[in-house]
Amino acid sequence: MSTEFPDWLTVTCGEAPLVVSLPHTGTDIPAEYERGLVSPWLARKDADWWIERLYDFAVELGATVIRTTISRTVIDVNRDPSGVSLYPGQATTELCPTTTFDGEPLYKAGTEPTTEEIAERRARYFDSYHATLRSEIERLRSNHANVVVYDCHSIRSVIPRLFDGTLPHFNIGTNNGTTCAPALSNAIEKICISSGFSHVVNGRFKGGYITRSLGNPEAGVHAVQMELACRGYMREPLGSVTEGEWPTPYDEAYAAPMRSALTLILQTCLTFAQSKA
Repeated sequence: MSTEFPDWLTVTCGEAPLVVSLPHTGTDIPAEYERGLVSPWLARKDADWWIERLYDFAVELGATVIRTTISRTVIDVNRDPSGVSLYPGQATTELCPTTTFDGEPLYKAGTEPTTEEIAERRARYFDSYHATLRSEIERLRSNHANVVVYDCHSIRSVIPRLFDGTLPHFNIGTNNGTTCAPALSNAIEKICISSGFSHVVNGRFKGGYITRSLGNPEAGVHAVQMELACRGYMREPLGSVTEGEWPTPYDEAYAAPMRSALTLILQTCLTFAQSKA
């Protein structure tokens, strides 16, 4: 039986015990949400650029891939909808962001989304994205004892408002080891080490709402967030960026080394799910 999905939600249903989530690659901003935005470029500045291309091999592995084409400026499906900060005491952005990662206002003064508008966006996009995630996990769990949820992200390497210095290439997040079995996190870390890229486990990015809300190792659902520093797969100007220079084009040759490591990581996620009793 086929399932109908809204046109902004792309779902490729695989049979392997792996769900790949792409929550921040979207750049679509429906006309009704453009009111008051400072600029289209600023509204798309913090997208996870080219991640859907970097991970396009996931379908060939039999993974279920879920992606929203809606910009995170409209609504961020990786934030706690209750408004509770995922990183207390640290700078972050809201469910419906009003600033960029650098702190620049996204809206002209007085035109920020109202409480009612945020609720409407949540019902239309956030709830649907998470309902789809849970439905696909349930579908796969009917045939597999364990499923891995792999949440894909990227961010510019230098953003002083969010973190000090230069971010490691690979940032593995498991909410301090609570969202997946240690064996899976350790296996992913070993690949990162052997890749020659820098890495950290549960550093600045410990996993967002998707990882934290879905990860339940005792129930057979192992969730991992991977935050990539953009310089690992694209020619990133370090530091502040301006319109016209960001994003830089996707370069397959430049991205190849990181893509190879990511292929091993997803294969390892599959092996873990298939072999774990």
